[in-house]
Amino acid sequence: MIRASERLSMVRPSGIRKMFDLAQGLPDVISLGIGQPDFKPPLHVIEAYKRALDEGYCGYSPNAGYLELRKAIAERYENKYGLTYDPETEICVTAGGSEAIYDVTQAFIDPGDEVLVPDPGFLYYDRDVYLAHGKPVYIPLKEENEFKIDPNDVAELITPKTKMMIINFPSNPTGSVMSRKELKAICEIIEDHDIILVSDEVYEEFVYDGHKHVCLAEIAPREKTIIVNSLSKTYAATGFRIAYILAEKELLLPILRIHQYVTANANSPAQIAAITALRGPQDAVKEMIAEFNARRKIIVSGLKSIKGFRVVEPKGAFYVFPNIKDFGMDGKEFSEYLLKEAKVAVVPGDEFGPSGKYYVRISYATSREKLREALRRMEEVLEKIE
Repeated sequence: MIRASERLSMVRPSGIRKMFDLAQGLPDVISLGIGQPDFKPPLHVIEAYKRALDEGYCGYSPNAGYLELRKAIAERYENKYGLTYDPETEICVTAGGSEAIYDVTQAFIDPGDEVLVPDPGFLYYDRDVYLAHGKPVYIPLKEENEFKIDPNDVAELITPKTKMMIINFPSNPTGSVMSRKELKAICEIIEDHDIILVSDEVYEEFVYDGHKHVCLAEIAPREKTIIVNSLSKTYAATGFRIAYILAEKELLLPILRIHQYVTANANSPAQIAAITALRGPQDAVKEMIAEFNARRKIIVSGLKSIKGFRVVEPKGAFYVFPNIKDFGMDGKEFSEYLLKEAKVAVVPGDEFGPSGKYYVRISYATSREKLREALRRMEEVLEKIE
C-alpha cells in the first residue's frame, strides 16, 4: 500500500474549505465562512489585467516578479511607512500570501526548530511549520486581553530551540489590533534573542475606530524581520494570487530559492494589474473599508443581542470571533448545528488553534442584507437551546 508522507499526518485538511464546500452544496445557505471580500477589483485594475493579456504578458516573469511591480511595492512602503526596500534585492512577489508563509518557513526551519505562532491564528501557520518538520509553539491569545499578544507569554515560551515567531495583526480570525506601544514590547523581547520575526500584514488597510496599522518593520530589528503582504484583500483580488515578501537581502535570498522551485513566478498579467492597483487611485479601497466598518457594527450588535454569545469587538480585518461555550457546544458542534438548522455557515474556532475550541469565526465579508438575515436565522434557532 502506498502511503502519504508521514509529515502529512500532522496537517489536517482546511476546515474553512470544508465548511465552504458544504455551504455550496446546500440551497439558501448564507456563508459567513470564507475570508473573501464580496467586491470586485477596482475597474481600472480589471482593465489593466485585460490590457496585460492583450499586450502579451502570458509567459514567465522573473522569479522575484517584474521589477516595475517591485518598484511600485517599494514606493508604497516608502510613502506609507517611511521604509526603504531595494526592489532589486529585498522584494519577492509570490503566488498569494499562502505561498509566502510556506516559502518563509521552508527557507529557515529545520527539524526540531520551534516556531511561536498565535493561538488562535491563521490555520496555515502551524501547518506550514509541520511541513517544514518544525514544531509550532502556541502563543495564547486570551479573550480577556482582546486576543492580543502578552509579552510575558512570549518571554516564557522562548527556548534555545526557538527559531521564528509569526504574528498577524489585524488578526485573522479574531479581528484584534495591537498598538505601536504593544507591538514594541514584543519587539524588545525579540531583540534579545536570535529569532526571525515574520509579520503577516495582509489586513493592514482594514482597521476601524481610529486605529492605525503599524508595519512591524518600523519598530522591529530590520535584520530579523520579514514582512508578508498581499493585494488579495485590499483590492478584492483573491484570485489574482499576488502577494509579496519584504526583507533584507540576506533574509530574502533563501526565500527566493524556495519560491523558485515552488511556483517559479506569480501570475504574470496579474502582476501588471498589481502595478496599476498600487499606483492608481485608492478611492475604491476606502469605500470598501467604510462598507466593512458598517457591516462590522451590524454583526457585533446583532451577536451581542443574542443571549449566549460573548463578543470581543474586532478592531480590524473582517472577522468576529465570538465565544459560544454558553450554548453547551464546542465550535464544531455549533457550526454543524447552525448549518443544519439555520442554513448559516461559520467556521469552528479550533481550526485556528487549540484555544479556539469554544469559539467560531464569523466573516462579515458579505452584504448587510445577508448579515441581518443570518442574524435573524441564528437568533431563531439558538433561542430554542436551553
